[in-house]
Amino acid sequence: MGPLPSADKLSIYLNDHRAGATAGHELARRLAGSNRGNDYGAALAELATEIGEDRAALVEVMDRLAIRRDPLKLAVSWAAEKAGRLKLNGGLIRYSPLSRLEELELLGLGVQAKLALWEALRHTHGEDSRLRRVKFDELIERARSQRRRLDRLRRRAAKEALGPAG
Repeated sequence: MGPLPSADKLSIYLNDHRAGATAGHELARRLAGSNRGNDYGAALAELATEIGEDRAALVEVMDRLAIRRDPLKLAVSWAAEKAGRLKLNGGLIRYSPLSRLEELELLGLGVQAKLALWEALRHTHGEDSRLRRVKFDELIERARSQRRRLDRLRRRAAKEALGPAG
């Protein structure tokens, strides 16, 4: 079996990122909901909105490139995100500071992957006329901003979850 054609590789790559973006958006929404009313809530709600917009931008890229969406990958990522909620975190079934820390870390990994996606697409398809309206530089800067904000939240959450008891 020979190497895959470039279009097939791009389809796999974008569908993988779409699945991750869907799981990431679900995680961001859950994090925002679990922290509504505390010091994390407003920042996480804003991030969840932005992450949803970024997912929509990815779907738009796929549509402009006529990339077929893979429903199986999407279903698997959705199920994996839901299964991730079952992990024991020292608080059994209630939300804990450790839950917050681990979810912030996971969301940060997703944002880093999204940043890599936008940079890769700008590098490989930045001149593609079908993507003329996609503002890769803005998407990249927003991902960097999300990463910085998540890092601040994660450091505070780490202190609360793992620091010495007062």
